[in-house]
Amino acid sequence: MIRYLAPLLMIFLPLAAFASAGALGERLDLTTHPVGYAALAIFAIAYALVMAEEFTHLRKSKPVILAAGIIWALIGWVYQQHGQPHLAEEAVRHNLLEYAELMLFLLVAMTYINAMEERRVFEALRVWLVRKGLGFRALFWITGALAFFISPVADNLTTALLMCAVVMAVGGDNTRFVLLACINLVVAANAGGAFSPFGDITTLMVWQKNIHTPQGPVDFWSFFNLFIPSAVNWLVPAAILATAVPARHPEPIAEALEMRPGARRIVVLFFLTIVTAVAFHNYLGLPPVIGMLTGLAYLQFFGFYLKKTAMRNQHGEIAQSTEQLGSPVAYDIFKNVARAEWDTLLFFYGVVLCVGGLGFIGYLSLVSEVIYGQWGATWANITVGVLSAIVDNIPVMFAVLTMMPDMSPGQWLLVTLTAGVGGSLLSIGSAAGVALMGQARGKYTFFGHLKWTWAVALGYAASILTHMWINADLF
Repeated sequence: MIRYLAPLLMIFLPLAAFASAGALGERLDLTTHPVGYAALAIFAIAYALVMAEEFTHLRKSKPVILAAGIIWALIGWVYQQHGQPHLAEEAVRHNLLEYAELMLFLLVAMTYINAMEERRVFEALRVWLVRKGLGFRALFWITGALAFFISPVADNLTTALLMCAVVMAVGGDNTRFVLLACINLVVAANAGGAFSPFGDITTLMVWQKNIHTPQGPVDFWSFFNLFIPSAVNWLVPAAILATAVPARHPEPIAEALEMRPGARRIVVLFFLTIVTAVAFHNYLGLPPVIGMLTGLAYLQFFGFYLKKTAMRNQHGEIAQSTEQLGSPVAYDIFKNVARAEWDTLLFFYGVVLCVGGLGFIGYLSLVSEVIYGQWGATWANITVGVLSAIVDNIPVMFAVLTMMPDMSPGQWLLVTLTAGVGGSLLSIGSAAGVALMGQARGKYTFFGHLKWTWAVALGYAASILTHMWINADLF
């Protein structure tokens, strides 16, 4: 593609675009150059394909990875023509380093989640709730509360899918209950992920940025200032939705399930891994990803133990079948690594490189000047949240972090909150919402969610006001 674009670019190459580039070594301003316009068009087309994933069934990682390669190829070509290829190389290496740290961090977390899923931790929780024979309204509040408190540790997507399995198991053909419960799960999972560095990719991005930026923006413990605003964000729409939940009791299910050996110990190891990551950063000054990878070794050694003991029964005799103890897959760490959400991880790569390329061209500086310079930080950060309901919050937050506007800690927490919970306004605004539309197909729909967007919006506004009130000293 570059071969065909090159002659065209040579014809229309405007010298004015490089007027701001002085001595060798300065970044070129390509915002009014055909390469800049081409990059914008390529990213827009790629993201349109991402948003249409539900209809085209084209995995979202594919268009953004291709777009990232083309955008940086165009940038590299222009800088090569001006004898400054090292600037483009340094910029893309910087973006790759940011991505590598986040990707490895997420990979370890996903591996632990997969190990717990294989050991039936989540399935056991689902069965336990189903067997209680609770009413629809009680299940509405319990599943929402669990989603809110589990998502800060597990990601909001996994949490929403787990709780949706409970809702589907007890809701049956009651479409109204399933719809309301799924909306509640999306809001609760996104809200719970907003006050923890581990709860969402965007919060992890903000925490990681703190490592590379001397003055912030947000350290590990500061995230927990968002706990009450996040709770308000969930509780306000939940209280409204609960009034419409049918006052009925579903038929109790007499299903029984036991967790596989080592399940509880893997949960403990995951907690120790998180503690290790925090300790490495707070007390040793090392990137938390090093602590996470160290925690991966905990799982590997425990897997070795499971491997040695999985085929022996409680009497010390060789078991005739793995069914006696359950499949010992958890000790095979690489199977759990392989089951990670690679489409999400590669999508993240494409987004980081695409947005990084647009920032290197100069567009993010222009956007920053407009929304943060003219609108003010508060309205700009509120807009970021609304935008994340339409565009995935990952590129939106990465763009903000690339711009790095000069803001107070309270404003950085505000954009962290809005980017995390803004996706709840629409069913397509977050990974949790998109996943539940597939899991509860025909019952939880885009228009079903849209009918209650006004209630979610009230929670969004209330959470912002709550944050500005209780954390006023941070602004």
